[in-house]
Amino acid sequence: MKLSGEVELLRVFIGESDRHHGRPLYEVIVEMARTEGLAGATVLRGTLGFGANSRIHTAKVLRLSEDLPMVVEIVDTTEKLVPFLQKLDAIVTEGLITVEKVRVLAYRQNQVE
Repeated sequence: MKLSGEVELLRVFIGESDRHHGRPLYEVIVEMARTEGLAGATVLRGTLGFGANSRIHTAKVLRLSEDLPMVVEIVDTTEKLVPFLQKLDAIVTEGLITVEKVRVLAYRQNQVE
């Protein structure tokens, strides 16, 4: 797949304990992105954050949280992300979804000789 120039970055902010049919929501989102043929997805685990309910989620030892912030980042073209967003809307019942324009400078895969 070739990806360059102006594309979009989709971010999904959810909690580590969020589930979809018993499975971690962040895993479901990444698998959906792969099935849809999107360029790539990465899950980032936060150490501190809060959301719409203003409850602090932290990884501090004295205050263990089982619901740390998770961010799923997906980069692809607008044309591919629009239909994906419709599917995403059906499974993300709590959280934040953002989209912003980004410029891809390099998107390479390992060349096996």
